[in-house]
Amino acid sequence: MSSTPNSVGRPTPITAATVRQRPSGMPIHRYRPYESVRIPDRTWPEKRITKAPRWLSTDLRDGNQALIDPMSPARKRAMFDLLVSMGYKEIEVGFPSSGETDFAFVRSIIEEGAIPEDVTISVLTQAREELIERTVESLRGAPRATVHLYNATAPLFRRVVFRGGREETKQIAVDGTRLVMEYADKILGDQTVFGYQYSPEIFTDTELDFALEVCESVMDVWQPEDGREIILNLPATVERSTPSTHADRFEWMSRNLSRREHVCLSVHPHNDRGTAVAAAELAIMAGADRIEGCLFGQGERTGNVDLVTLGMNLFSQGVDPQIDFSRIDDIRRTAEYCNQMEVHPRHPYAGDLVYTAFSGSHQDAIKKGFEALESDAAAQGKGVDEIEWAVPYLPIDPKDVGRSYEAVIRVNSQSGKGGIAYVLKNDHKLDLPRRMQIEFSKIIQNKTDAEGGEVTPAEIWAVFQDEYLPMPDNAWGRIALRSAQTSTTNDGGDALTVEAVVDGTETVLTGTGNGPLAAFVDALAATGVDVRVLDYAEHAQTEGAAAQAASYVECAIDGKVLWGVGIDANIVRASIKAVVSAVNRAYRD
Repeated sequence: MSSTPNSVGRPTPITAATVRQRPSGMPIHRYRPYESVRIPDRTWPEKRITKAPRWLSTDLRDGNQALIDPMSPARKRAMFDLLVSMGYKEIEVGFPSSGETDFAFVRSIIEEGAIPEDVTISVLTQAREELIERTVESLRGAPRATVHLYNATAPLFRRVVFRGGREETKQIAVDGTRLVMEYADKILGDQTVFGYQYSPEIFTDTELDFALEVCESVMDVWQPEDGREIILNLPATVERSTPSTHADRFEWMSRNLSRREHVCLSVHPHNDRGTAVAAAELAIMAGADRIEGCLFGQGERTGNVDLVTLGMNLFSQGVDPQIDFSRIDDIRRTAEYCNQMEVHPRHPYAGDLVYTAFSGSHQDAIKKGFEALESDAAAQGKGVDEIEWAVPYLPIDPKDVGRSYEAVIRVNSQSGKGGIAYVLKNDHKLDLPRRMQIEFSKIIQNKTDAEGGEVTPAEIWAVFQDEYLPMPDNAWGRIALRSAQTSTTNDGGDALTVEAVVDGTETVLTGTGNGPLAAFVDALAATGVDVRVLDYAEHAQTEGAAAQAASYVECAIDGKVLWGVGIDANIVRASIKAVVSAVNRAYRD
């Protein structure tokens, strides 16, 4: 790309005036913008979520109805048991009037005693008498149950689908509520702790004043009071606006509802605009008490709001979600089995790749973050798990959701020295000096450039061994060390005797110097090898009596500067092996 020089010969800077978007040509005239809500003194922007809301999982109803292959009874039961084990206390288990399959499932979990005493199941019904009767009948013998009745209140549905006005629409909700109460009294009696939920369907498209009017009329029938709450669910059946406007609608309803202290205001977002999670969080800030959604955002079209992301968002801010996500992979696998749909590898918190860095700069920051965390914990005299989590690019500790660190850094052509060094340190306890990291990363980079794709930790280790640590089944190099003995000279220096194979011949080398390394360099001179040690580092790989030591030596050999590595239980032998490694690399074809 070229630019026109200005009067002083410098390129013209890019500004808003030089970046011109062109009209798309798409038929934007066919769509109207969302309507804003006037609340000059709105309070939700200043709020924070400091405790978990009530949760309702609708995986077995809203999620199931959106599947290409709806769940079999076995898959439904697996999902129900998963939700219970995670800690969900309100679970919408089906639409029993829709067919025998849903009805039979509700009966099965009641008759088999699968519902814990503190779990409330919920069932959905439309506002027709025969459907309401069938729905309530499905709950006979349930310890705790809620009937959820809905009818469409939005003007488009009133005009196109039902061809009725406001009064007819409101009357459907009122009559349906009355029928639910009558059948609950007749069929369930006092053996079931019974609750009621009403939804003005497509709340996001319904006029606020009419949504309020319908909800008030329903409450006039139900008569909420102390010990007799009503759940009013305001569904974003189709997500229409920004999350901020969704929050305004909730704050307006929460302010204007009578008997608010006896109302559980529930939010039920869908993800048509891709902002369901934000819409749910802002609705809670605006006064909602409960969130309805599905694990991993399963649901019609773009899905229901994702309960896993919402719960983990709280966890990442130090707020207990009151749902157990510590087995995130088991949760994902069960959901995939039940839904017969895969969770995306980039799905927040749960995807295969969400704790993985390929980028070199990210890998380097993560590696340094782990090291700083260990240092901070040691300084405080605590374990790493006892101090505040603070590692770049990782919003939570993967171990807290049952993940290991093995997949945190993966190497491909975009990776750098930090990622490769992390793999060696994490998997093999080798803490490479910085310049050696650079040297080895170039070796791996050549491999990825030539072959493409990802380099696994096992492949990295194999390349490292082949480059620095020749094994008996892959021996190479001019020198193979047999043994080494040190002693002290009369003037306090070090004397070294080395038994080795040099160019295929058994050889004894001797040398002296002001340390074992210097003595070995002196001994090598007899073989015609000129070595200068430029840098040296060492550390213990393991603890205890059988600890292994790792030594790293940077050497200048015949005009080449390169590193060698030695690993041995004896630190002197490890350092000598490191020089041998460098020498062998210098003369390797």
